[in-house]
Amino acid sequence: MSLPKRVKIRLLLTKEIVQKLVTIVRQNTSIDRNRKEQVRALLHSRIKYLLVEYYYPSDKQETAVVSAIYQNECLAAEVIA
Repeated sequence: MSLPKRVKIRLLLTKEIVQKLVTIVRQNTSIDRNRKEQVRALLHSRIKYLLVEYYYPSDKQETAVVSAIYQNECLAAEVIA
């Protein structure tokens, strides 16, 4: 059974968004506790821009941004520990 074309396109876009999101997070990672809020703000703006670029629904953007930042902080905590 094959997936409909619309679903395939959505999955490809989701995969592309996630790949770009990982790149953004890796480029803006900082261990310095003094810059924690600055890095969080920078990530917030870059992730939001990425979602707008891919026409992510505006009513779900803030939830997606908060979720991505939370996941990044959890990942950073595991890497540091």
